[in-house]
Amino acid sequence: MAKILFKNVNVLDCTGAPPYAGQVLVEGNRIKSVAPQGSTIPSEGAKVVDGGGATLMPGLVESHSHITFLDTPDLEGLGFVPPEEHMLRTVKNAKKMLDQGFTACNSAASAKPRLDVVLRNAINAGDFPGPRTLAASPEMTVTSGLGDVRMMHMHRETFAVICDGAEEFRKMSRLMVREGVDTLKINPSGDEFIPHARAHQTVMTEAEIAAVCDVGHAHGKRMAAHARSAESVKLCLKHGVAVIYHATLVDEAACDALEAAKDWCFVAPTLGINYTTLNEAAKWGITPQVAESMGMRIELDAGIKNMKELKKRGVRVLPGGDYGFAWNPIGTNARDIEHFVNLLGFSPMDAIISATKMGGEIMKAGNEMGQVKPGYLADLILVDGNPVANVRLLQDASKLLMIMKDGQFHKEPQVASQSQRQIA
Repeated sequence: MAKILFKNVNVLDCTGAPPYAGQVLVEGNRIKSVAPQGSTIPSEGAKVVDGGGATLMPGLVESHSHITFLDTPDLEGLGFVPPEEHMLRTVKNAKKMLDQGFTACNSAASAKPRLDVVLRNAINAGDFPGPRTLAASPEMTVTSGLGDVRMMHMHRETFAVICDGAEEFRKMSRLMVREGVDTLKINPSGDEFIPHARAHQTVMTEAEIAAVCDVGHAHGKRMAAHARSAESVKLCLKHGVAVIYHATLVDEAACDALEAAKDWCFVAPTLGINYTTLNEAAKWGITPQVAESMGMRIELDAGIKNMKELKKRGVRVLPGGDYGFAWNPIGTNARDIEHFVNLLGFSPMDAIISATKMGGEIMKAGNEMGQVKPGYLADLILVDGNPVANVRLLQDASKLLMIMKDGQFHKEPQVASQSQRQIA
């Protein structure tokens, strides 16, 4: 079994402790030993990597992954890509995510049925490089809901499948289970840019939500929901939806429900897409004025306030910002960690823990992923500098001196000594 010893590194173990000088031994696909400076780990038979004082930490986890999205400027653009070409572009996106230090991705929806499933299986088989992936269904929505881009007398489609009534949702959920998804995704609320289904509106019925959850519970699958409105959050929690995306417009009762469910639920507000739509989408015709007229500013401000409240209550709030649109492209996902610091007031350490330790938890692997501890999976990155002092380092792929997934180098160590780096 291969052994790799990282020495002369600052270990950011993501337990909450500050980085400390030490050594880390990887054996096979697991972390075998971690030792602080002054202690030594036997290196017989091990490949030794001198980190030159760089920071060794867990790989990043994207909690709201859309690897199958293609950076299109509109929803219907996804529908005009045939599945064969779509799969090839998805494989490229998977490598891009791993190149950026994301060693795991929890899918928030597949742009077409089976894209996520096929990608997950191919990555697991070693056919292509990519993050560990939990595969999702497309977004199950209602007629006129988020994702229904159809027009009378004209074919258009996007990342959603349209269901109306509990039995249609039940049948689609069973179909997705049969095809091998890990997560069933629903869209019980709208979004600000959908004129017939706004963010504060709950467009799925309780019976429709319950039908999906009945199938998920029966088959041991997890449910995730695009739930911006307070009512949609409450209905989802009532029926056991564990992953609440957005939750930007929650009220006091919804906050109470999230707090009561904090041991088994997660919230990912996806601030990235709100921020870039407001500030960086003018090239695509969405000026700040247009974005504000759509209600984006009001919702972002409400989301910031509510996420601060949920964090105080101990709810797990994770980064992941709906990356995969033209002005919020895949590969820039680590920017959400900075958003947590600048917009939500998270400490840099708390923001990093949300993207690592809590990321392991949302990946259903909290006892073996997201920390540098003996027995944990060897999903590691080596960062040139201290991310706790500057979280923006995590957005720069050139600062990732090494990327390891499952004990294998995706990016071979490219390490100069600390003094060499300081001179450079």
